[in-house]
Amino acid sequence: MNTSTPEALAEKILRGVGGPENIESLTHCATRLRFQLHDGEKADQAALDALDGVMGTVPQSGDRFQIVIGGAVAGVYSDIMNSPSMSGAGTPRPQSDAEVKAEIRAKGRGRFAWLDNFFEYLSDSFRPLLGVLLGASLIIAIASMLDAFGIVDFRSADKSATWVFVDSMWRSVLYFLPIMVAYNAAKKLKIDPWVGATVMAAVMTPNFTGMIGSKTPGVTTTTNTTLGTSESVAHVFGLPMQLNDYGGQVFVPLLMVALLALVYKGLKRIFPENVQMVFVPFFSMLIMIPLTAFLIGPMGVWAGNGLGTGLSWLNGHAPIVFAIVIPMLYPFLVPLGLHWPLNALMLVNINTLGYDFIQGPMGTWNFACFGATAGVLLLSIRHREKDMRQTATGALAAGLLGGISEPSLYGIHLRFKRIYPRMLVGCLVGGVIIGLLGGVNTKAFAFTSLLTIPVFEPMIKYIISISAAFFTSMALVYFADYRTKEERAQVNAERDTAEAAAGGKAFVPAQAVAADDRELVAVGAAAAGAAGTATGAEAPSAGTPAAGTPGTGTPATSTPATGTPATAGKGLELTAPVAGQVVGLGEVEDPVFASRALGEGVGIEPSDGHVVAPVDGELITVADTGHAFGIRTANGVEVLIHVGIDTVKMQGKGFDVRVAAGQKISAGDLLAEVDLAAVRAAGHPAVTLMTVLNTADMTSVEPHVGQDVTAGTPVVTVRR
Repeated sequence: MNTSTPEALAEKILRGVGGPENIESLTHCATRLRFQLHDGEKADQAALDALDGVMGTVPQSGDRFQIVIGGAVAGVYSDIMNSPSMSGAGTPRPQSDAEVKAEIRAKGRGRFAWLDNFFEYLSDSFRPLLGVLLGASLIIAIASMLDAFGIVDFRSADKSATWVFVDSMWRSVLYFLPIMVAYNAAKKLKIDPWVGATVMAAVMTPNFTGMIGSKTPGVTTTTNTTLGTSESVAHVFGLPMQLNDYGGQVFVPLLMVALLALVYKGLKRIFPENVQMVFVPFFSMLIMIPLTAFLIGPMGVWAGNGLGTGLSWLNGHAPIVFAIVIPMLYPFLVPLGLHWPLNALMLVNINTLGYDFIQGPMGTWNFACFGATAGVLLLSIRHREKDMRQTATGALAAGLLGGISEPSLYGIHLRFKRIYPRMLVGCLVGGVIIGLLGGVNTKAFAFTSLLTIPVFEPMIKYIISISAAFFTSMALVYFADYRTKEERAQVNAERDTAEAAAGGKAFVPAQAVAADDRELVAVGAAAAGAAGTATGAEAPSAGTPAAGTPGTGTPATSTPATGTPATAGKGLELTAPVAGQVVGLGEVEDPVFASRALGEGVGIEPSDGHVVAPVDGELITVADTGHAFGIRTANGVEVLIHVGIDTVKMQGKGFDVRVAAGQKISAGDLLAEVDLAAVRAAGHPAVTLMTVLNTADMTSVEPHVGQDVTAGTPVVTVRR
């Protein structure tokens, strides 16, 4: 039983690898922490193996070191990275020219690297705030329901102290959001986050906001006739400074921190290290607070006000175009905080015209957003993603009941780039419909949720347009998925492994996942989940044949494989997937296969790259990289074929896959053509491995080694 807390485990792991100062870099995959150490000899493998919560360790060449955690790896990784002692870690070793070029190429994840970086900057600036955003939005949703049923006037200007206090619960998050965003954005750009928060807080203090509309000497106030808002200007050191209430503005901190990062890092290069703690924050504040107050802050507000004026003109001259532009524009305004000034324009419309023309088209955007979230929720239920199901459920409730889109955007949509294009189609469909139907108006300022549908006129037009937007986005996200094919395979593999471990149905012991190959986990997890025959029995120890194995070197029979179910008297013959020399698993270079942790089987030193199916069955898993295949026979025998050692790192180069997961196959069917010369040139052993994953469920698994074979020759006999 694991008695260590995650925090304690993280600290013990840090000590075990030689301390934070010995860590050059740290990443993780489905089950393992992957360290690049400065000195691999400093890692205490025995101590790490003895830790509760550590399933095993795998030292590698080049000072690389892997620690197998299992399904909890992401949490342990987070605890390590957030540990205060990690502040001194991550110093890179000198890189060769080839490594530098490879790193630059790797950064171009999408077609446009700058776009990837922009979305990551947005996402990481808001993602840590998901919990408080959800909490605040649910408070608003509850208040909106009470307002809809006439229990309390949620928007009244003279509410009781009780409801003023309730307001403070959610306003605390939305008003001070700029400070929180500044902190996270600065952390993302690897500068002192407290400096970022301080700069933003300086223009949100009561001292600063108290000058707005006041009679303070040097402050003048004028009225914007278009928006009906007051604008105050203070003369500071003889220079005009526009005063604004920056509560809820997130575009300003995002822009400010981007510039602050340049200033902060430039100052660190100027000042000696022994005085940086004092002078770098000091000069950063001295430079950035005035820049934010005089330039960056007003720029954000001016952009919003200019946008409001333009929309008013567009609605008057081209109302159909306006109905389309609003829902198409909002998905980009909301993440940047530029949608807030439009609220003032909505109120002006209601006060001057008696109705507002913006909220109707805006509602189609909101419901397209909620529809995309509903698509994610359906997928999370289908794929049994617990965390995403919880996130999507909360975001959808906040949206449908409270009309709040931020939890959906910041918690889900900005994290997965595949969602936005599909959501925009829903926005377009809803906007086109509401434009063709002649527009929708409202006489009230309302959150566009299910509860406020009755305030829109004509209501039937509004219902048709928001329904079309909702279900279009939902269908597109659900059928296209919000994850890429590779991401889905990895997430499902992690899920299946975690479920198998939690349910006590692990088909392989914990050390099995030490292989440097997450697809191995996917193969086994998928097979175990489908067959339901795993027992969780311990695998044989390293170098020991599996239970019931009579030994190696037994002459192979000449009976061809037919896929006949294995019985105690008559075995199921697994044939060679490639031509070559058959060797025992104990002779291969991979410690996981050699230990039989992934089951008993054979290795074949291939003489050609023609890989065929060793048995009749169904392809449960086909690695996208083409190096691994999982097959389940009609009788539940689970077979893994793995081409080469560590060939996952080749990312499919040299592998021509001819089959797909879910396909029925017969013994001898072509699985892949492999360029063995490319495998060997990449520095990987080309040995092809074939194991029975659920060896523990069999009476015996008998490998027949020490022979040269052609593809299709029996090399393993399985008896149930």
